Amino acid sequence: MSNDPNWVPREREVSLCPCKSWQKYEACCMPYHYGRAKPDTAEQLMRSRYSAYFFRLTDYLVESTHPDTRTPRLKEELESNIREVNWSGLEILDVVKGGKDDKVGKVEFVAQYYYNDEPQELHERSRFRRYKGAWKYLDGKS
Repeated sequence: MSNDPNWVPREREVSLCPCKSWQKYEACCMPYHYGRAKPDTAEQLMRSRYSAYFFRLTDYLVESTHPDTRTPRLKEELESNIREVNWSGLEILDVVKGGKDDKVGKVEFVAQYYYNDEPQELHERSRFRRYKGAWKYLDGKS
């Protein structure tokens, strides 16, 4: 194991991405997580945020949240409970706008997870908005 914060286990790189894109993690969400690329669409950002929850990457979750809705204690809040949930699946239901040339977008999804060993589901309509050219998560309604 390395002390480098950008070190990723080889098994993770070559595994399928948790966002259910059916691509390898290294070609899908990993470049976003480690600052090597920025999502071109709201859906890519949504998928990368799901994968960040899966891998418990709180810094990425904070950074990818729009400053208008990012609370000062967001990182602390995420770190206090992110290990209590184990994410297990993602299904994209609908995408409205959020393309390469759009400024806003919406992604509706269902994410499966386990909390206290009990299966749960999160059905959300997330809103995304560009900030300084990059897609950011604005908010969501369950």
